[in-house]
Amino acid sequence: HVQLVESGGGSVQAGGSLRLSCAASGFTFSTYCMSWVRQAPGKERVGVAGIYTGGSSTVYADSVKGRFTISQDNAKSTVYLQMNSLKSEDTALYYCATGDAFDGYESWGQGTQVTVS
Repeated sequence: HVQLVESGGGSVQAGGSLRLSCAASGFTFSTYCMSWVRQAPGKERVGVAGIYTGGSSTVYADSVKGRFTISQDNAKSTVYLQMNSLKSEDTALYYCATGDAFDGYESWGQGTQVTVS
């Protein structure tokens, strides 16, 4: 079965950086679109970045363009989210998911908390 395990969250000061990782198993990782989705307190989940089959293309929410970078390592079945120039409004629970905002998300990890102060 599909398993997605996120790591790398934490607390950081505004302007700082974090790198999130999501280790995937139970499916053919290189053939799936992978996304990072976040949920701030009291708000709905919102997609922040997606990477398409084999890393051929990426897409970002306007709020994170130029600051966040999504990438993947097919040999490790892992997708990453490098987050730079973090702002307080980036504080959220970050989820790794299969799929994308256009066609829908399918499987989810348990989430990793990012807090920016």
